[in-house]
Amino acid sequence: MSQEQPILDPAAPQPSPTASAEAPPSFVKLAMRNMVKKGGKSLFHFSLTVTALLSLLVGLAYLTR
Repeated sequence: MSQEQPILDPAAPQPSPTASAEAPPSFVKLAMRNMVKKGGKSLFHFSLTVTALLSLLVGLAYLTR
């Protein structure tokens, strides 16, 4: 019996040696890094979002009482 050699496709992307050794950072890690980098703007948007959601919930509670 002869063993068949797998056919390698030259157009197929080959994994780089550094990519397999280190996993890419998670989305949470990237988001936290971005938030630290843009400090004030991120806090402003976060507080604006919290205020809008609380206003929406209070408004809906008032309308449906």
